[in-house]
Amino acid sequence: MKKIVAAYCFLSLFVATVMAQGEASDFLKQLQAVAGVSDIKALQSDFFKEKYVMKIEQNLDGQDASKGKFKQRIIVGLRGLDRPTVIVTEGYFAHYALSPTYKEELCQLFDANVVVCEYRYFAESVPSVSGFPNDPHSWDYLTVDNSLSDIHHVRQAMGQVFKGKWISTGISKGGQTTMFYRATYPDDVDVSVSYVAPLNKSVEDGRHEPFLAKKVGLEDEREEVFEAQEELMERKQRLLPRFEQYVKDKNYHFSVSAADVYDYCVMEYPFALWQWGTPVSSIPDDDASDDVWFKNFTEVSSPDYFSSPSDFTPFFVQAARELGYYGYSRKGLKKWQSVKSTKGYLGKIMLPAGLRDIKFDKTLYKRTVKYLKENDPKHIFIYGEIDPWTASGVAGWLDCSKKKNMRVYVQPRGSHRARIGNMPEGMKAEIMSLLTEWLK
Repeated sequence: MKKIVAAYCFLSLFVATVMAQGEASDFLKQLQAVAGVSDIKALQSDFFKEKYVMKIEQNLDGQDASKGKFKQRIIVGLRGLDRPTVIVTEGYFAHYALSPTYKEELCQLFDANVVVCEYRYFAESVPSVSGFPNDPHSWDYLTVDNSLSDIHHVRQAMGQVFKGKWISTGISKGGQTTMFYRATYPDDVDVSVSYVAPLNKSVEDGRHEPFLAKKVGLEDEREEVFEAQEELMERKQRLLPRFEQYVKDKNYHFSVSAADVYDYCVMEYPFALWQWGTPVSSIPDDDASDDVWFKNFTEVSSPDYFSSPSDFTPFFVQAARELGYYGYSRKGLKKWQSVKSTKGYLGKIMLPAGLRDIKFDKTLYKRTVKYLKENDPKHIFIYGEIDPWTASGVAGWLDCSKKKNMRVYVQPRGSHRARIGNMPEGMKAEIMSLLTEWLK
C-alpha cells in the first residue's frame, strides 16, 4: 500500500512539474501580472487544467476609491485560453468552488474557463470596516451597485488573461446578481444565464403567499401540505419542549421566543418543501408518532434559518434594503399561534438590532424591470414550476415573444434545483442550440 501511495505522489509531482514548465507556468504568470491580484494559491481540480484561489483588491465604495479598499476572494479555473469564460456572479460564499470536483454547469457544457466571484461581506470577502457588524453604518457599503462594481472590476482584470467570449451566470441570489450585472454593465459579457432568480418588489413581495395557496403543484398536494401545517400546530404543546431542547443543543439564538420561532417554522414549511422539491409523499401520516413528525419538521423547515446572527445575515440586510423577500400567511393557523403578526418579521428576527428599521428602496427593482422590458440581451432565464421563488421571477411578466434573444424557460414540476442539464429534452435542446450559436 505504501509503495502505491508513494508512486501516486511521485506521479502527481511529475505531472505538476511538467505543467509548470508549459502552459501552466505561462497562465500563472499572467494571473500574477494582473494589477491588484494577490495571495494566489494552487487548487486541485478533476476538471480544470489549472485552478487557483486568490484575492483581488476592490474599492469599498465602487464609485469612490478614497473610501478605502478590501480584498475579494475569487477562484479561477483554466480549460484553455482559446475557450469561453464563465464568470459566476455568486450571491453568497464561494467556498464550494474550492472543491477538486467543482464543475460549473456551463463550463462542463461548453468546455469553458471559470471565474467565481465571492460576494462582498461573505466568508473571506468581508471588508475591515470600523464597528462591523454592530455599527449600522458598517453595513453601508453592502449595496448591489457596489457588488456589481466588484464583478465589473474582476471582469476587466481577468479579461487581460481570458480573451474569448464571456458568459455571466448565477443561481438564486447569484442569478439575481447576473440579472443586475447585465442591466448595469450590458457590454461586459456576451451571454447571461440566470438560474431560479427572483426579482422582488418589496420586503414582503406579496406574490408568494397566493402562489403557495392556489397555484403550486396539484390541489390535493396543496391541501396535504396545509394539513401538515395544521398537524404541527395541533402538536405544538407536545413538540415545543423538544423544539426548545433541539435549538439549545444546536446553539441557535433567536431575537424572539422559541414558541414564536416554532410558529415561523410551521409557516415556512410549505415554502421550504416546494422550493427544494421535497416530495409531498414524504409528509408523515396523521397517526405517525411525535418522533416521526418532529424529524420531518426539522428536516423540511429547520429553525437555524431564523437564528441570528448567522452566516446569511448580509443577505437579510440586502433583502430588507433593496432585494426584497417574501411574506407569510397565517390563514387557518392563528388559533394555535403565539405570533400575533408577521408583518416586518425580517427586520424583527433576522437583522442586527441597529438595522431593524431599514427602509426598502425600490430603485433597483424599477431599474431592472425597465431594462429587461426595453432591451434584448442574449440572456436566458431558467425557473422551476413548483419553486416559490418563481412567483416573483420574470417568468410571470417578461414578454419575450417579440424579442430575438431573451428567453425564459420554466421546468415542469421543477424546483429551485432547475438547471439546463435536468430540463426536458426539448427545452434542453433549444437552450443548448441558442447558447452554442451565441458562443460561436
